[in-house]
Amino acid sequence: MALTRREFLEGVAAGAATFTFVPAGVLGLEGRPSANERLNIAAVGVGGMGKNNVKAVASENIVALCDVDEQYAGPVFNEYPNAKKFRDYRKMLDQMDKQIDAVIIATPDHTHAVVAMECMKRGKHVYVQKPLTRTVYEARMLTEAARRYKVVTQMGNQGASSEEVRLVCEWIWDGAIGQVREVHAWTNRPVWPQGIDRPQDTPPVPSTLDWDLWIGPSPMRPYHPTYHPFNWRAWQDFGTGALGDMACHVLDPVFRALKLRYPVSVEACVTTQFKEMWKAWRNTETYPLSSIVRYKFPAREGMPEVRVYWYDGGMMPPRPDELEPGRRLGDDEGGVLFVGDKGKLMTGCYSRGPQLIPYSRMKEYKRPEKTIPRVNTSHEMHWVQCCKEGKIDGPSSHFEYAGPFTESVVMGNLAIRFPNQLLLWDGQAMKVTNLEQANALVNPPYREGWSL
Repeated sequence: MALTRREFLEGVAAGAATFTFVPAGVLGLEGRPSANERLNIAAVGVGGMGKNNVKAVASENIVALCDVDEQYAGPVFNEYPNAKKFRDYRKMLDQMDKQIDAVIIATPDHTHAVVAMECMKRGKHVYVQKPLTRTVYEARMLTEAARRYKVVTQMGNQGASSEEVRLVCEWIWDGAIGQVREVHAWTNRPVWPQGIDRPQDTPPVPSTLDWDLWIGPSPMRPYHPTYHPFNWRAWQDFGTGALGDMACHVLDPVFRALKLRYPVSVEACVTTQFKEMWKAWRNTETYPLSSIVRYKFPAREGMPEVRVYWYDGGMMPPRPDELEPGRRLGDDEGGVLFVGDKGKLMTGCYSRGPQLIPYSRMKEYKRPEKTIPRVNTSHEMHWVQCCKEGKIDGPSSHFEYAGPFTESVVMGNLAIRFPNQLLLWDGQAMKVTNLEQANALVNPPYREGWSL
């Protein structure tokens, strides 16, 4: 039976009378459920990727679902009839505070931080889709909040729990290609329109959508279907473009294996577009059609300075001479090429583990022992297990790692906003030291009524 509008708005779930909530405080030591108890999980933003995250933890108690668009989220609402339904996450948390242990957050990028912060303040464990946040400042604030409130956290870059990323680390640390001073990473994104201007028509807001809540802390603008439900990724006020969408996947083995933290400089070049002859168009609405971002990271932990190059929109690094003709560079989604002083190592985005090139080196290489603990369940369920065990540093992409990682990723988007300029970056202070106007985008102001 379909969920009615009235049921949705009132937060009423069909069959609620037969469903028993178990407050976190009675489930185990220090308010944590024991390993054989089920976690009470809520989710905010369930129409898109959120539905997959919820499905991955459906063996737990799904007690509440929240989405600003009841039509888009309707199939997911109907799939979990015992979960209470909400439009506003703040009302959900107010009404069900004692019944929620943990929250999955899979809203558009621009509302990740405000939702996650409110949940953590209330002592809820959080799983936040990648990228962790839209801005550098937001990522720093979530990292500090996770530390302060001692909750279990996970960013939704599923590859962080994979066998492949662990193999990359073990091989790099084993010296398979020597010291790495250069890395190239790329993606097939964007797969949505970018390099476009704001639409001029203003269609009516669908009755099933709360547009004010969808806008959240970003500047208000008229509703248009080009923003919701999917293409928001292209828009600078809402998403993080190709870099934010995919770098938290593609660059994850790079950050882990090379033990990176903050870059010391970032620069970018982007596709040039023209609206009239000889006059380039500076688009301040969407991310460019394609970009190349160049990061420089300092020496650390016995590893040398390294330069990391990012490519999107069809841009690719030079094909290495060692790669045999007919052998593919990366996979359909993207890839990484590590350049060491004793060889090269290549990975795909999703489908390929590490491969030494040329392939003859794979036959010669004696693989090291597996020293990094493996994850034997899904990325989401690993987070659930850590919540039950109180392991704050247990998840593969907990915020102490995912926060600084996200800062570096979205720092690339800052460089994209100032193309062909070298930005010198003081990561600890979150400050561009040579271009003051860029600092306005490190922590852009929220719309009135919103704050962290």
